[in-house]
Amino acid sequence: MEINELILRYPQLEKCRDDIEKVVEIFVNCYKKGGKILLCGNGGSESDCDHIVGELMKGFLSHRKLNKEDSDKINEIFEDENAANNLQYAIPAISLPSLTAVSTAFINDVSPDMVYAQLMYGYAKENDVAVGISTSGNSKNVVCAIKCAKAKNIVTVALTGKKESRLSDICDVTIKVPECETYKIQELHLPVYHYICAKVEEVLFGEKKSAHF
Repeated sequence: MEINELILRYPQLEKCRDDIEKVVEIFVNCYKKGGKILLCGNGGSESDCDHIVGELMKGFLSHRKLNKEDSDKINEIFEDENAANNLQYAIPAISLPSLTAVSTAFINDVSPDMVYAQLMYGYAKENDVAVGISTSGNSKNVVCAIKCAKAKNIVTVALTGKKESRLSDICDVTIKVPECETYKIQELHLPVYHYICAKVEEVLFGEKKSAHF
């Protein structure tokens, strides 16, 4: 699987080629070093965070079958020789917006703008990666989360629209898809993160079936 397939289908993403490839490398290194990916966003971008976690935490285009050593251990503990067949390797990732109980408590008790910052500060550890998704690139709670990620010295990534923004100013890598209207930006975010998830999976676990983005 190569990025040329993505660019062929979405030629406007040629401008983002280098940054997309950088994010693939960042995610691969995060996994190899035992880190996790922490994502945040609002509205449609919140849904994108959940979607990305869904592709990372289970097989996307590959089954990610457990190796013999891990399979034997699972089967022994479960006392079932087929138990391991129902498990897959995961790329650890957390969608911060999905943590509704702590989020709503923090918004009510402390500060709406700092809700993702609190979660980021609480979760972020060495070798993790923070991802902020914002069509404007200026969402206050996402910007605050990325600032906390930087305070914890972890790599920061953003998905935004084409305009320069607060996120593009502070993130290590920003994929700025070449659109300005919210829905058009979101339409391009989807194939971008689908490609990233699929490519990372291929690098780490091998490709099992063809992909089209």
